Amino acid sequence: MIHPPPTLPARRAPLREALADLHPGYFAVVMATGIISVAAELLQVPALAQPLYYVNIVLYAVLGALLLTRLTLFPRRVMHDLGDHLRGAGFFTVVAATCVLGQQVVLVAHRPQAGAWLWVAGAVLWGPLIYGFLTAAMVTRRKPTLDRGISGSWLLAVVATQALSLLGALVVRGTIPWRQPFFLLTLSLYLVGCLLYLIIITLIFYRLAFFAVDVHTLSPAFWINMGAVSISTAAGATLLADLSAWPMLLDLAPFVKGVTLAFWAVATWWIPLLLLLGAWRHLYRRFPIRYNMHYWAMVFPLGMYAAATARLSYTASLPFILPLARVFLYGAALAWVLAAAGLTHRLVSIGRGLPADADAGVP
Repeated sequence: MIHPPPTLPARRAPLREALADLHPGYFAVVMATGIISVAAELLQVPALAQPLYYVNIVLYAVLGALLLTRLTLFPRRVMHDLGDHLRGAGFFTVVAATCVLGQQVVLVAHRPQAGAWLWVAGAVLWGPLIYGFLTAAMVTRRKPTLDRGISGSWLLAVVATQALSLLGALVVRGTIPWRQPFFLLTLSLYLVGCLLYLIIITLIFYRLAFFAVDVHTLSPAFWINMGAVSISTAAGATLLADLSAWPMLLDLAPFVKGVTLAFWAVATWWIPLLLLLGAWRHLYRRFPIRYNMHYWAMVFPLGMYAAATARLSYTASLPFILPLARVFLYGAALAWVLAAAGLTHRLVSIGRGLPADADAGVP
């Protein structure tokens, strides 16, 4: 008589626990994959843009199914995550991923109507998430201190807002009704995203400068400091391409252009500082490089900077910055390969029932 392997029941527990603990920020995988594809399309590298488009459709479907399953099986954990100061901000990656996939659909697949439907999906998700998360963070009685309650992940609220604005600016060029009010909406979202960045980055910079940091708290999530301002640059540059089409908004063109250029300069300024902090963490403090999901929050800003620089180069007639976009595109592609290898190894370990480092404790 053949008996089943004794380890079979034990293999089910890690899979179930991994689903129960699935970090809400895992849609950053879709964000990173999608923005590299978009940047490649803008820089005319179809060999990179096309395959990543199809890969991203699969990733989005799989992660969407996992999120719905988790919401069905573990609704209390999902709601607890939404009210958590650190994990709750990760839900904004769902909005951003939806809109980044929408950019791919419009730019890579040339299907603006499908992109418009993804904008609608992103908008439906954005409202409840941004107001739900901020309300929960404000009214909860047990609040963490600033040094333990905020990280770069809070800027995902900015990324989601600007991603919605950027996709809106792309689909407004298609055959949709009420173009002028819709364009005003996308411009308003851009301005809201800019204001949110100024508010949140002030708190983050204060936290980094005046509270102690260690190798655990200084995670790759702080790269969103640069990613949020990069997507603001991309959204502004995309809006500028169509701003002159609306007479009542024409007077805002110089303002949007100045803000967009300023945000690109800030994004560029962040890069050396983030590299120095990473060198301090891994070279000076010898913190080992081990995979966790927050490395995708580093891949996305690299690709986003490439896309933003390319858009700004075309919109503002700055061809001499285009080589910089190409450098960051290939750097982001390399980072994507390394992060994908780490994710694959983690999934294999979980499938074998082996212990894997949890993402839950990483801010």
